[in-house]
This record gives sequence, C-alpha cells and structure tokens, in this order.
Amino acid sequence: MMSKKKENLGRQKIPMVKIKKESHRQVTFSKRRAGLFKKASELCTLCGAEIGIIVFSPANKPFSFGHPSVESGLDRYMARNNISLGQTQQPQGNPTASCELNIRLTQIISEVEEEKKRGQALEEKRKTNASRSGINWWEGPVEEMNMVQLQEMKFALEELRKTVVPETNTMPFYEVKEDVYGFFSWIIK
Repeated sequence: MMSKKKENLGRQKIPMVKIKKESHRQVTFSKRRAGLFKKASELCTLCGAEIGIIVFSPANKPFSFGHPSVESGLDRYMARNNISLGQTQQPQGNPTASCELNIRLTQIISEVEEEKKRGQALEEKRKTNASRSGINWWEGPVEEMNMVQLQEMKFALEELRKTVVPETNTMPFYEVKEDVYGFFSWIIK
C-alpha cells in the first residue's frame, strides 16, 4: 500500500537573507521586535534575569527593553570590570513588583491577541453571512445591530424623512400628518 503524502508543507524555514521590499522589511521588523521583547520579558519573569536590549529599526529608530531598566543594565555592563566579586549592584525598585508586572503584561498581551483573533473571526462570519444571504446590515433585525449601525440607520432615516415629506406634501390626493412620536399618517382626501 502506498503511504499518503502530507497535503501541507507545515512550517517552512525562512531563509536568513535581507528582505528586499522596504514595506515588508518594516512589517517583519515590527513583528519580530515584539516577539523578541516578549521573550525577554518571559525570561525575566521565569528566571529573574536582568536583560537589556537595544534594537534599531530599518529607519534607524531605536527601540529598547530592559529589566529592571536599560540604563541599569548598561551601567552594570560598562562597570563590570570595576566591580569586585563580593560586590553586586542591587536592582533599583522592587524586583517582585517588576516580575508581577511582567506576568500581568504577558497575560494582557495574550488576551489582546485572543480578542483580535476573535474579532477577525466574527468579522469573517459577518461578511460570509451577509454575502451568502444577500442581506445588508440595514436589512437585518434592529435588535441585532450595534450602536454604530443604529446611529447610521437613524441618520439615514432622518435624511429619508427630509426628502420624503416635501414630496408627499406636493401630492394632490394625499395628506401626510406626523404624530407626536414622529410617525406619519397618510390620509386620502
């Protein structure tokens, strides 16, 4: 019996060569920088490491991450030959608070990423449903509309009213009356 081939190729290794297109290079830098800083934060949280990272973008804009701070890491690095073995610099601030903040930051970033994915999935479903059923959002049930859609519908109805009322008033056989709630009645004369 012949073995089945994999249908997909899985995760492919990206060759380490400079990306030619400037916009692609900038997007890749932004994504990789965020991943690098996230890993550094996790390393600080999990191992209590002191880390300092300085990264320059393709546009020569500097970005930094440091725990407890970039400055303390640089000072420690620059003065490492002057420190005797018995002396160590204490990190500034409360290390426990920094670890807790790093943990909370990691959790919040994860939550934000999950919500973005959920929002994209909902948007895709909405588009699919709208294209499949041929219904536009304003044709759907009012109860299912969000606040922006309700405001747009209100504006559209007010504009429609502004154009319809003068037209109906010029009709010789009909009289249009508006009640206290803004509803119209058509009376045949």
